[in-house]
Amino acid sequence: MQRKEFQALCARKIVILDGATGTELIKRGMPGGVCPEAWILDHPEAILAVQKAYFAAGSDIVYVPSFGANRVKLAEFGLEQRTAEINTELARLSRRAAGAGKLVFGDLAPTGKFVAPSGDWPFDEAVAVYAEQVRSLLAGGVDGFVIETMMDLQEARAALLAVRENGGEDLPVMVTMTFEEGGRTLTGCLPEACLVTLQALGADAFGCNCSTGPADMAKIVKRLKPYADIPLIAKPNAGLPKLIDGKTFFTMDAPHFADHVAELHAAGVNLLGGCCGTTPEHIRLAAEKAQNFAPPPCGAALRGVVASSREVRQLAPEAPFTVIGERINPTGKKALQAELRAGSTALALTYALEQTEAGAGVLDVNMGLSEIDETGMMLETLRVLAPGVSLPLCIDSTKPETVEAALRNYPGRALFNSVSLEKARVETILPIAAKYGAMLILLPLDDSGVPADAARRIEVVQKLFPIVQKYGYRKEEVAVDALIMAVSAAPGAADAALDFIAWCHNEMKVSTVCGLSNVSFGLPNRGLVNRTFLAMAMARGLNLAIANPMNLDLMQTVRAGEALNGRDARMIRYLASESEFKAEAQAPKAARKPEEEVFLAVCRGDVDHIEAHCEAALAAGIAPRTLLDDFLIRGIEEVGKKFERKEFFLPQLLSGADALRKAMKFLEPRLRTAGGTEKREKFILATVKGDIHDIGKNIVGVMLANAGFEVIDLGKDVPPEVILDRAEKEHCRLVGLSALMTTTMTEMPKVIEMAKARGLNLRFIVGGAVVDDEFAHAIGAEYASDALATVRLASQ
Repeated sequence: MQRKEFQALCARKIVILDGATGTELIKRGMPGGVCPEAWILDHPEAILAVQKAYFAAGSDIVYVPSFGANRVKLAEFGLEQRTAEINTELARLSRRAAGAGKLVFGDLAPTGKFVAPSGDWPFDEAVAVYAEQVRSLLAGGVDGFVIETMMDLQEARAALLAVRENGGEDLPVMVTMTFEEGGRTLTGCLPEACLVTLQALGADAFGCNCSTGPADMAKIVKRLKPYADIPLIAKPNAGLPKLIDGKTFFTMDAPHFADHVAELHAAGVNLLGGCCGTTPEHIRLAAEKAQNFAPPPCGAALRGVVASSREVRQLAPEAPFTVIGERINPTGKKALQAELRAGSTALALTYALEQTEAGAGVLDVNMGLSEIDETGMMLETLRVLAPGVSLPLCIDSTKPETVEAALRNYPGRALFNSVSLEKARVETILPIAAKYGAMLILLPLDDSGVPADAARRIEVVQKLFPIVQKYGYRKEEVAVDALIMAVSAAPGAADAALDFIAWCHNEMKVSTVCGLSNVSFGLPNRGLVNRTFLAMAMARGLNLAIANPMNLDLMQTVRAGEALNGRDARMIRYLASESEFKAEAQAPKAARKPEEEVFLAVCRGDVDHIEAHCEAALAAGIAPRTLLDDFLIRGIEEVGKKFERKEFFLPQLLSGADALRKAMKFLEPRLRTAGGTEKREKFILATVKGDIHDIGKNIVGVMLANAGFEVIDLGKDVPPEVILDRAEKEHCRLVGLSALMTTTMTEMPKVIEMAKARGLNLRFIVGGAVVDDEFAHAIGAEYASDALATVRLASQ
């Protein structure tokens, strides 16, 4: 199926997807603890029956049962060498079930690893794992691909690039993420940010699956709709699972599920299916209801949007004025130059955080400096900034290899600075930026040099933009640089730039940007010149500026300018900023003490520099125990509070824990000398029998260890007797049980009942995606919603 055919299908009707596969296979005899993909190949009649039932129920597209058939997941069963064979045969089975005229999409799902920069798994290794699966599914004859149940934007990007780079260039690719109760993924990814990034990268449809029922999913789809240029997907669960007589059931029957079709359609759904607990009957009734509705039209109301994984920012003439923070650029900054030459990113992170706090909307990142590996340093800086700050980034480089590496590895939709009419830039760099979906800054510059007047700049842009359009860019996806030059050298430079800004705004109707500090080069009182030019440019239509947001006067000019030109309705932003500016002006500025730097290093997850901060604090006379209790522990507690308030997310939680662990390793010998650190209670962790998921359990283990517990992690798929035998041997009183699937949560009460039969005095804490407080109390356990809740319960 070609991508255009898929788009036509979505425009013609609400497309019906399939429902749950796992629970349907269990009904047909699949036991717990097996590799589902291998079991299917040994029992092909089961999957054929399931998929034929979905097609009969009205499904237009059915997923190949290759959810866990990537090399990483298959390795858990010792089957990684059969990856290609398993995927190809699964695709062929689905083709048999489909027959003529029906569609099957290859299914790519999470590996269970965290991809850099949020994790330690290299991005291109993730792409390679998915690429192997893609090629094998193509050999089996799939019509397209679905990337589903993704918790991290970066892993979804890796899977999407794997399709596009390995034979799936012209095939449709759908992506669905799973969002938690707070409206973000486990790793804190914002739904709108995921959509903006993935549709720019080439996804053909986007949406949600799993984790929630249809009512909550409709709320997320409604949030997505203003940003969507592609069809939206909903594949909700059949309500929440409940334990009844030792078996799990989903609470929402098929008629109740189908009653939500109108609500999902009103939210903007184009493709509809079901996830956990749904059956062919759920799909049949939903498909019948969907026939009553025309498909919602596609077309974003909000365009010109860039994104990090956690935030979106519209860079459009009608949007609020955006300052692009200029400070992460070594030009003219000796301290930053020295740090970069030493291989350090500490100052870059500091500048990023300061600019974020000062009101920047995007952060420019430029590593153009002699005597350093620009590409390597760019990647290292992105590794620190991507999880460390929430603002979208502007990748600023002239080297094709640096641009390629940065845009490929950035977990979001970046702004790219810049593309010009120079032959090398158009032929080499423009295709790279377009491949990764970056929004562009266009320079009115060609091989003959900088045009001196506005008329010549207009000519250059009129030649450049049609070339950019051929790569799929619309006017909303670019910002044109005013190319302001120093008025000290060219007295007419300001007028030329202002006239050009006015033409871009009024005639071309496109965003405009300028590097503000250029105008005042060589003049005294540069700040006055800069902000005066800024006010004049805003009056002509300028809506972006690469500038220093730490300059209070400049930021006040921005807010006042918006209030005066009517773009700040009722002067809300101006009034709010004036209160902030006043407080900042009155706040005393004092250098931070070394021990305060230790606290901040934990909060920021600064693994690279926390040892140095600890050493400085000790040298300043802070006792090791005081440093631990009052600054390190307080730091991780602050991280935990921010995590609970949804100000921080999993990457920050883990990086804070990593920083604390490194500091503890550094302090441990000094603490022993000063009176020691005693080990606290032992804590046994296990994923129950039949369940091979362990991401949540591993996070719990990290946080417990940092809280001083001796963690005994028994791994996954652990039988009850193994858990209890180890508890007896270790004289352990605390046991944590994890389950992700409704089919394995029933193992938890078995462990607890067996412990009672043995007369063991154990306290159980249970958790996992399918577990809730009601279930925990029903089986005689405590419920922990996350790692921090586990630590609190264990400490009590």
